[in-house]
Parts: sequence; C-alpha cells; structure tokens
Amino acid sequence: MSPSELKVRIARDIAKIDAAQWDACANPPGLNEEASGGERFNPFVSHAFLLALEQSGSVGGRSGWAPMHVIVEDQADRLIAAAPTYAKSHSQGEYVFDHGWAQAYAQAGGRYYPKLQVAVPFTPATGRRLLVAQNAPPGTRATLVAALRGLCKAINASSIHVTFANAQDCAALEEAGFSLRTGEQFHFANPGYADFETFLAELSSRKRKNIRRERKDALADGVSVEWVTGAALKREHWDAFFAFYMDTGSRKWGNPYLTRKFFDLVGASMADRVLLVMAKRDGRYIAGAINFIGDDALYGRNWGAIEERPFLHFEVCYYQAIDFAIQRGLKRVEAGAQGEHKLARGYRPVPTFSLHDFADKRLGDAVAEYLARERIAVEETIALYEEHAPFRKA
Repeated sequence: MSPSELKVRIARDIAKIDAAQWDACANPPGLNEEASGGERFNPFVSHAFLLALEQSGSVGGRSGWAPMHVIVEDQADRLIAAAPTYAKSHSQGEYVFDHGWAQAYAQAGGRYYPKLQVAVPFTPATGRRLLVAQNAPPGTRATLVAALRGLCKAINASSIHVTFANAQDCAALEEAGFSLRTGEQFHFANPGYADFETFLAELSSRKRKNIRRERKDALADGVSVEWVTGAALKREHWDAFFAFYMDTGSRKWGNPYLTRKFFDLVGASMADRVLLVMAKRDGRYIAGAINFIGDDALYGRNWGAIEERPFLHFEVCYYQAIDFAIQRGLKRVEAGAQGEHKLARGYRPVPTFSLHDFADKRLGDAVAEYLARERIAVEETIALYEEHAPFRKA
C-alpha cells in the first residue's frame, strides 16, 4: 500500500476511536526491551488514560486543551497510526516552556495561539508520540507528520509542539525539519539491585547516612506507609489522595489540572497500572503520591500532604518509589519534571526532548537559533549534575 492510499481524519473524541486499535499503535504488543527503547508499555499513551482525561473534563471544554487527535487509517478503515493532539489556547500544563516565544511573537505582531500540542496533557514523561502500528506500511509515519502540518494550516495554528518524545520520534521529526529542544530530568536507574540496602551501598558514605536519617525522620511519630494498587484501591484512598492533590496543587499552581472524576476513571479502568503510596498517622492518611506502572518504569506523577513533616515528601515520592521499582524489577523510576534535590537521593540527570515546527519561517529560524545555544547549556548542566552524583567513585 502506498502512502497515497492512506486516509487521514481528525478525532475530537477519543471515545469514538476503537480502544484496541489505538492501543495496538500506542503500545505495540510483543515488543522486547531493546526494540522498545525501554518502554514496552507506557500507560500515558494508552486509550484508557487519554479517555479518562477527556471524560473527566480535565481536558476539553474550557480547559484550553481541545482534543484533535490525528488518525491514519488504511483502505479497510483500520487504524494504523495516530498522534495524541490538542489545539491549545495557552501554554499551561506542558512542562516545556514556550511563554517567551509566545510573547516575542505577539510583540512582533503575530498570533501564537492556537498552537498544536502532540503530548499527554499534564504529564512530563517521555514516550511515543507518533503512534504507529507494527504492521503499518512504509511511509506511514511520514503521512502522520504531514497530517499534523495539514491540521496546523487548517486551523491557522502558529506551530506544532511534540513534547517528551522518544528517540525514534525525535529522529523522524528532525528529519522532517522540526527543531530539537533538550531539557533534563532526574531518573533512578535500577541495574538489578537486590533491595534498597544494595542500592544504598552504591552511594558515598555521607549520602548513605543522610538518606537513612531522612527515612527515619519521615517515619517518626508513628507514621507508616502503604502501597495500594490493583483491586486494593478503594474510594477512601482516592478521596484522601484527591484532598492532598488539591491542597498542594492549589498552593503550587493555583488551579489543579485534574478533576476528581479523573482519578475514579483511571482507578476503574487501569487499577493494575496505578500505585498509590499513602502515608498514615494516628489512623488517618496524611500524604500520598500517585505513580503509574509501565513494563519497564515506574512513573511518579502527583503528590500532596495535609501535614507538614520533615522529609515526608522525599520518603513518599522518591524512596518508596525506588523500593517498589527494585521489588518489581523495573529498570527505572521517572520522578517527573525538574527538582535537582532528587540528585542527592539517588536520581541521576537524563536529557529529555521535544520537537517544534513553526508556520512562520521567521519565528522558526529565531527559535532554532535559540535552541542551538540552549542545547549546549543543557548538556553542560547535565555534565555538572553528573559530577555531583552521590554514587561512590570507581
């Protein structure tokens, strides 16, 4: 089949897309670890996760995230490629910051919004963005990219932004003329530790002592921690966690992104891929963190607390995640955006990537020049962080 025989359409409601066909593109079955680039199953691009965002009202409506998923089908109307795509009227909830570009373009007389965002909303986790089925004919990925550009033109958007893309998508998009942007996060890498103590043994003596002290202080005064996943997830856990999320989110962002219904929906549709780490004292929950479980990674997402306690954030979000990943044999923990404080807690710097394409060549050229300088600075920053990693020197 030639690319000219493929059909492209836009889906404004993911509920109208066959879940099995979407998931066959998003998380192709049977991938081994090497072929998948270390993400055999990524929960965030699954139909269930994206559906929960839409059906809960976390995206759509007046959120500024209008679903416009790009779909490629064959002559038999089978879905063979897709891109989770949103028309954006602002730059919130993306974790790759382009506010400066928007302001500069507006000052030059341009209109930056709407723009197209190929991403998982509110989720700074690397993964597939050009979702292509294993049996798709040659040229399908190029058709998908062309369709994104066609949509950009059709809605008079200023640009396309593909954020937290994996290596395969980066290569395809750079080849298509997109500009590459580099950022950094902190991930825990598990080479096969037997347990948490084995991990600690890899650290310098001072860092090892600091972590033990932090864990002891976090769990003082009768604080205990539970791992809740699968069928054990109950409404009481979601009620408690949502209170934590709203309290922390309101103070941090002013307007938390996710609705209460979102957590009910993911709890119902993908409970085995959810881990709540919940801290309890005197019979009531006081803090918690939500994580999503891939085949190769644990993805830390949101946290909150209704009691301020020393080091409890580090315990619930970072140390418990490491412990869970080691016990499950997961290769890494991705603890979300930013946070150089993670470095002292066994998380190492890694690059992240996004791709950007602009309808106005002048804006595209200016951004490309800026990104070339920014990439050098990010590389230097990552190298500096690595020099200060807490691991024992060989």
